[in-house]
Amino acid sequence: MKKIDEHFETTMEAWGMMQKTSGDEGAEWAERFERYFYEFIEELKKWWMTLDSKPTTIEELEELPEIKKWMDKIPAPVQLNFLTELEDMLEGVDSERFD
Repeated sequence: MKKIDEHFETTMEAWGMMQKTSGDEGAEWAERFERYFYEFIEELKKWWMTLDSKPTTIEELEELPEIKKWMDKIPAPVQLNFLTELEDMLEGVDSERFD
């Protein structure tokens, strides 16, 4: 869990920097944010695979204390992406990322 939290914090730091910068620097922070976000998601998926009793609905998944903790801190513009990733985890979809 600590590793996931560290990835989450790095992601949120990049989000903050992305909001404060513009131009080329802003674009660099946006790329970092995206990369860190999906690294966080990968760690989340590893954790998901270790759960003995997995939720069967998105509502149950959102009620897990760990998920709630992150959901409360994720900026509104990113929440939809996070929910989509949670739904994919729930349905066993392994989405591919292309750069």
